Amino acid sequence: MKNKTLASLAAAVIMTSAVFLNGCGNIVSAGSTGTEMTENTETRTAVSEDNTAAAAVTTQTAETTADTDSAEAAENTADTDSADENEQFTARDLAQTADLSEASYITVSDGETVNITEEGVYVVSGSAKNASVVIETAEDAKVQLVLDGVSIINTDQPCILIESADKVFVTSAEGSENVLTVSEDFSGDEDAVIFSRDDLVLNGLGTVTVTSQGDGIRTNDDLKLTGGTWIVDAADTALKAHNGIYACDGVYELTAGNDGLHAEDNDDDTAGDIVIEGGTFTVKVGDDGVHATTAATVNGGTLTITAGEGIEATQVIINDGSVNINASDDGINAGRKSTALDVKVEINGGTVTVAMGSGDTDAIDSNGDLLITGGTIDITGQSPFDCDGSCQHTGGTIIVNGTQTDDITNQMMGGQHGGQMGGQMGQFGKKRK
Repeated sequence: MKNKTLASLAAAVIMTSAVFLNGCGNIVSAGSTGTEMTENTETRTAVSEDNTAAAAVTTQTAETTADTDSAEAAENTADTDSADENEQFTARDLAQTADLSEASYITVSDGETVNITEEGVYVVSGSAKNASVVIETAEDAKVQLVLDGVSIINTDQPCILIESADKVFVTSAEGSENVLTVSEDFSGDEDAVIFSRDDLVLNGLGTVTVTSQGDGIRTNDDLKLTGGTWIVDAADTALKAHNGIYACDGVYELTAGNDGLHAEDNDDDTAGDIVIEGGTFTVKVGDDGVHATTAATVNGGTLTITAGEGIEATQVIINDGSVNINASDDGINAGRKSTALDVKVEINGGTVTVAMGSGDTDAIDSNGDLLITGGTIDITGQSPFDCDGSCQHTGGTIIVNGTQTDDITNQMMGGQHGGQMGGQMGQFGKKRK
């Protein structure tokens, strides 16, 4: 949400100076017919983080009243979806299964829209064409969609559209196979198979396959990736968020004509960070594998990227994990995209392997500073480094075309005056992304 932007940005900056522990657990700090169904539920126990007093979907045929005693009791239950401002993920973000004791069950049908108007847990199954699940609840409501063997194939509208909520969890049921497809160009501005205007969490123990002629999964707020297997094939961008993308677990196979992971708010250049704590990402895209306006930070996980540029941001910070990039342009590129941060590439740990195409390409290109303090960097290409500012190598192992070296060979400035001249002439750097 918007008021979390500065806190997220501050967290990204703090990560530049320390190697963070890996893993989620270590982060502390429906259309034409309009079918409606209603089912209010009793209070959950303290294991429910949602404080869910009722779960409701509106139907034309049945409606029950909310139990006010349960509602009052729900206010006193433990809310495990709350988090301190220094925490990245809540307990519910990290939970890979949902409490189904009071869940509502939805079976999708051809040409119908299911409208969810109240907080709750909803299990979605069935096969349908030109159907949608539309969530429009109070701004403080949390909704969890459990995809349990659902297949929706639409022509030009989102399969899941989130108009309003505090947060929505899209959870794949254990062992389930789910398919969400939009086969042609979108008819409106909601141009993703899963489109959300608010916080979105992807988790679960099943598989979701998303095919799109626009974006795959998009939110105008935060996107958190904590579990499940997500296979996304998008004509534009696979995963997109305005405020930021935060990943700690799960498997992501991303194919896109544009970017793999993209975080950017066109109206606020202090937003748009990407933090990867864990997970396995296989990214094959036409432009950037990872694109962040502010900082792209890797603290763990495995990234295998085939792209025009591997990782691009104002700051690229790698503290741990495995990053393998095959790029036709720059492998890692830090350029001025945000006025809130200085431009730099910083590698403090992990394993970074970059293979470059021929021509005017750089494995690691910083329009500002370059700092290597640890980790193993293995580069294959004509130009291993391009640094417009200060270039420092204080630790770690650098291998260039099979030979270990202690020097940062700077294509742009080079020689013993590279750092001094880069500081004076950084504004005239070769790469301007």
